[in-house]
Amino acid sequence: MNSRKSDVDYGVFINIYYRGVFMQFLAMIYSTEDQDDVDFDTLIGQYAALEAEMEAAGVTFSGNALQPVSTATSVRSRNGRVELTDGPYAETKEQLGGYYLFECESLDEAIRWASKIPSARYGSIEIRPVMEFES
Repeated sequence: MNSRKSDVDYGVFINIYYRGVFMQFLAMIYSTEDQDDVDFDTLIGQYAALEAEMEAAGVTFSGNALQPVSTATSVRSRNGRVELTDGPYAETKEQLGGYYLFECESLDEAIRWASKIPSARYGSIEIRPVMEFES
């Protein structure tokens, strides 16, 4: 039985948790483009299986894949001027390809879920707690 109930409202998670407080963790998925170790359809199936497993476990999550880095535009605002650059902000071997936002009891739980992300086999997953501000 789930110990939490979730509703998604305009991308904001409102959770009722009966034993304690959940934290949000952003899992950023990095890899080089075209580095997949399986064909695209198989990879998408593996992501769908992970999401089904998270749903069955009662984990609140959202996420998206990103378009290729060639579609990126970097925006900087300096001294009242807006500067646009085609491409990513930094030249790196690995690019941000997508993300998951998890709600977990602990960093250890977030690490367990992030380790199951299919792209972790050949890329890297960076996990960060989301800052919460008093309203």
